[in-house]
Amino acid sequence: MIAAGLLLVAVGGVDLVRRLVPGRRIVAFVIAAAVLVALSAGADAIVAGLLAVAVAAIWTWVVPESGPARAGLWPVGLLGVAAAACVVVAPARPSPGLVGAVWVAYGPREGLSVDVLFLVAGCLLFLLESGNAVVRIALRAEMGERVAPSTGDAPGTLRGGRLIGPLERILVFALTLAGAYTLLAAVLAAKGIVRFPEISRDGEGGDRAEYFLIGSLVSWVTALAAAFLVWWGVGGV
Repeated sequence: MIAAGLLLVAVGGVDLVRRLVPGRRIVAFVIAAAVLVALSAGADAIVAGLLAVAVAAIWTWVVPESGPARAGLWPVGLLGVAAAACVVVAPARPSPGLVGAVWVAYGPREGLSVDVLFLVAGCLLFLLESGNAVVRIALRAEMGERVAPSTGDAPGTLRGGRLIGPLERILVFALTLAGAYTLLAAVLAAKGIVRFPEISRDGEGGDRAEYFLIGSLVSWVTALAAAFLVWWGVGGV
């Protein structure tokens, strides 16, 4: 499970660095990679940490910040399969390495493995900016040039997705794990109600409705998949 967590932390972290650090990214990438490798070494998972850094480096090439992805949705699918395989093959350990020992001694919740903590942190990081990349890839795959290449927005419509999307995915992720399905349904319905006036002004092409449906569904599925991954991992502890 620690491998899945490190994998998602690395990919989510590199996308967040690309978003928040406009200059000197190489230095930021190196520092982030060094911190991740140090944490993985402290958790007796140095090999998994090095592989996660390598996967994150490949991710930055196949999933650029703007424009179409070089391999479509394949990198996203392969990343999901790899994370799920890591959870199945290597379940959570009771106290992995120095980091695990410190967590067991001083952690706020007894019985919660540090491996699970890494997995949850990885999912949250991935849902922030990498989730936007997944949605952008899906939109460009289905809508082509009707989507702005740099932002993934439909031209002149439905702005704000780069901020709303991460908040929405975190809410879906948290409410799903908490089992608050009624509140989850209310949140999803509220988004449709808020966007309805803008979608109702759609022309004959239906671009706004298509953009909203594709973006929302892909965003929700990504968050639900992350929640299922954590649920699956915790269930195997």
